[in-house]
Amino acid sequence: MMENYTYNSFTLQVEGLLLSEEMTYPTFLIFLFSYIFIIVTNVGIVVLIFVDKSLHQPMYLLFSNLPLNDILGNSILVPRLLLDILRPSSERLISYYECVVQAFTTHMYGTTTHTILIIMAFDRYVAICQPLRYASIMTNRMVIKLTVSAWGVALVLVSVLLGLTVRLSRCRTLIKGSYCDNASLFKLSCDSVVINNVYGLTFTVALFTASIGSIVFTYTRITIVCLTSKNKSLNSKALQTCSTHLVLFLILEFTGLSNIVLHRFPETTEYRKLMAILFHIVPGSLNPVIYGVQSKEMKRFLSKLFKKALCSQRS
Repeated sequence: MMENYTYNSFTLQVEGLLLSEEMTYPTFLIFLFSYIFIIVTNVGIVVLIFVDKSLHQPMYLLFSNLPLNDILGNSILVPRLLLDILRPSSERLISYYECVVQAFTTHMYGTTTHTILIIMAFDRYVAICQPLRYASIMTNRMVIKLTVSAWGVALVLVSVLLGLTVRLSRCRTLIKGSYCDNASLFKLSCDSVVINNVYGLTFTVALFTASIGSIVFTYTRITIVCLTSKNKSLNSKALQTCSTHLVLFLILEFTGLSNIVLHRFPETTEYRKLMAILFHIVPGSLNPVIYGVQSKEMKRFLSKLFKKALCSQRS
């Protein structure tokens, strides 16, 4: 083990997953195939949206931020995690700067996922509650504004979060988790971390309140419109697009809240480490599948592509 009190060391040790010998390779293969699946499906979705002109609609352009975020969030975390699984604990070393980058990316991933789902909720609200004004409200300019806002708000919030942590001196070198995040970084310090805890709690509460609040407001208004409308086509469209958005939101909230709750119970350390990894892998794997299965336009494009491939093989 590394020395407990090594002041401002630029080499840190990641505790990582504590796996038995029999579980090491199965766990490695599960995470490897999950990562490959995440990259292939999310890159495919992004390419599909930008190639097919019928998908150049606000709903899909806003949604394309989600697979981009999944690609970035998982690409920083999972390859490093895979290497650490195969290494003995004593060799799971990481530089301080790399650890900060990993923590920044991790929090950007989680925060941006929430803000993207908020702007997607706004799009669904306008589409169903104000259909006649949809085209005039959801212009290309508005799509750009919403996209910049989603990434910009996350960037500011996470920059302050990590800025408060990097100002601290360090007297420990062991990251007690499967990867670097803000909490594991400020726990390396022997300074007072009251400000970090207060800001971190405020940040989390504000993010979850805004996220859950926007979803509750949006779906309440949409439900009222559907109950008072006799337009079956509108109700069917609302059910299809909103159910997809709601499933994505619930998956994110479940994995995120599970991680937060498990932090409060020290005896569940290994479960918490696993849930922290699943917070990245589960939404990243399910988002493209759920949206791809629900979207008629995406299914139509993929069907055309499949038929063309079959025809070219026969000829």
